[in-house]
Amino acid sequence: MKKTAATYFPQIVDIYAAADTIKQVTGETPLQQSIRYSKKYDANILLKREDLQRVRSYKIRGAFNKISSLTKEELKNGVVCASAGNHAQGVAFACNYLGVEGTIYMPAVTPKQKIDQTKMFGGDWIKVVLEGDTFDDSQKAARLFCDSHHKTFVHPFDDVKTIEGQATIGLELLNQSEEPIDYVFVAVGGGGLASGLCGTFQALSPKTKIIGIEPEGAPSMKTAIEKGELVELSQIDKFIDGAAVQKVGQYTFPICKDHLYKMETVPEGKVCQTILDLYNRDAIVVEPAGALTISALDDFKDEIKGKTVVCIVSGSNNDITRTAEIKERALLYGNLKHYFIIRFPQRPGALKEFVADILGPDDDITHFEYSKKSSRENAPAVVGIELKSSEDLKPLIQRMKSNNFFGDYLNNKPDLFQYLV
Repeated sequence: MKKTAATYFPQIVDIYAAADTIKQVTGETPLQQSIRYSKKYDANILLKREDLQRVRSYKIRGAFNKISSLTKEELKNGVVCASAGNHAQGVAFACNYLGVEGTIYMPAVTPKQKIDQTKMFGGDWIKVVLEGDTFDDSQKAARLFCDSHHKTFVHPFDDVKTIEGQATIGLELLNQSEEPIDYVFVAVGGGGLASGLCGTFQALSPKTKIIGIEPEGAPSMKTAIEKGELVELSQIDKFIDGAAVQKVGQYTFPICKDHLYKMETVPEGKVCQTILDLYNRDAIVVEPAGALTISALDDFKDEIKGKTVVCIVSGSNNDITRTAEIKERALLYGNLKHYFIIRFPQRPGALKEFVADILGPDDDITHFEYSKKSSRENAPAVVGIELKSSEDLKPLIQRMKSNNFFGDYLNNKPDLFQYLV
């Protein structure tokens, strides 16, 4: 009987079969207790380290399971996929391992690190095509190429074999945890992993609550669940590229709608702070999507107290060139980085006066753009200031105004602010 999006739900027998298929290429990733987060939330916080997979994300599970299920004729014709990075690497590895030709479409904005890794894993068996600004743009181009060349499309989330491959994480969790699992936090992009976990836990641990977490700037699943139907977001924030899609899947949407305990969103800036904390305090390198689940714990701190909670750390394919942007977004979220238009009097010593009398002792100028273009009494400059404490902002603005330096505050003006960040 053909599985349709309206009736499909991952069955445990198929999930066990997927586990048997993928065991030749995937290792059982560690389930580690986080002492720091456990103490912070007075709970047993466990991190499922899918960032330690051989392709540094869980995506190899679904990609390998799907490609392994194809007929000899389909394998001979080759496969096509679209991905922001992690699924691409899983497909590339599978193509190289199984000797299958693959064409991989990636958004043009994909970090170079992920593109290079994809090419490395795929070797001579794959070709990378950069197309569009989002995953959805890449997917449309990939579908056209796939249909015109009679190849098989390997979907990153909206395919039963992909879903069942991702679901194998749940089998490992239940085998590894010494205590019953009360909550599992899972990042949601298209919903493949979340859907798979719903299948595993409904069969083997139905009391476990699965909570899906999306970026605040790309709430495709949350929006669809609230509206009760699939929706395509007209615009998304692409920063958390591993979980930023405009439209979730036809298979994954009804599963998540009916079986997730909750869907929540997390601000991108908070995710950035989590990335920095994990690196600086735990020596764990994660990509933005990999930090989503941990970033959501604050929103459930009362509910999870005393419980056993698993956060799936979904991947670690982070590009070091993004570090400056990650730090910037974290500071902005923490209300520690602020941009102003400052009106400097056209007289000698004005800048010295601003630094000595206006800035606080712990304030730091991190951005300064000034150009004298007229002989007017005051000349504007765009100034970025980093504070030690968010409480220092109000006194700073008061000193600016009382000394006639204040021109405008730019953080709450998105049309102007986007050019600075």
